[in-house]
Amino acid sequence: QVQLQESGPGLVKPSQTLSLTCTVSGGSITTAYYAWSWIRQPPGKGLEWIGYIAYSGSTRYSSSLKSRTSISRDTSKNQFTLQLTSVITEDTAVYYCARSVVAGPHFDSWGQGTQVTVSS
Repeated sequence: QVQLQESGPGLVKPSQTLSLTCTVSGGSITTAYYAWSWIRQPPGKGLEWIGYIAYSGSTRYSSSLKSRTSISRDTSKNQFTLQLTSVITEDTAVYYCARSVVAGPHFDSWGQGTQVTVSS
């Protein structure tokens, strides 16, 4: 059974870059046809999909965050990483990594989530 674990700083200052890593165990991030996503939930709001990196290495991003988002991977460590630049207080949220099939919207495995607060 695949397991995902988020890691990274819990506090980021405005205008800086938020960087989070998701470590995957029990399955390879290069296995067809999975996609590995970042999703967030701001306080009092619903889930927001940020983007994914697919098994092939291709990426896709939310149109609202595309200009500030980059998702990359390290296949040797079975990890993928989110970078969100020029953060603002509205980027404060619980950030999750999750797995889905590329062609579908259903996420079958989730990390536990990590709180990131943007504050000076």
